[in-house]
Amino acid sequence: MKQNPIEICVKTVYLDQHSDDDEPHHIWAYHITIANHSDDIVRLLSRHWHISADTGFNKEVKGEGVVGKQPVLNPGESFEYASSTSLNSRSGMMFGSYEMENTVGNRFWVDIPPFSLDVPGNNNFIH
Repeated sequence: MKQNPIEICVKTVYLDQHSDDDEPHHIWAYHITIANHSDDIVRLLSRHWHISADTGFNKEVKGEGVVGKQPVLNPGESFEYASSTSLNSRSGMMFGSYEMENTVGNRFWVDIPPFSLDVPGNNNFIH
């Protein structure tokens, strides 16, 4: 199986110490690695996120770069960053895409695979 030229890996952690079931207010940190397996230099231009919760809450987030940066990745390089999101629910999910550009100015989108946002021990999953 051929590897994707741009690989996105996501790890999430529920931040219990910053969350409150009574509010309700739940926070997850996520760590993303973007790896360039292509033969070209690429730059991340923008992001587009879809965030949903089991309460029916849906949100879209669009913006330039990630964490204030538009990283450039040479072939074989990767870029890592961490961020967070909050929900008024014990269960949700996120997915999205990154707009990238190569050295000749061709722009393309790379999918960010869906990932779960679940309070540990929660049995009310929406995915």
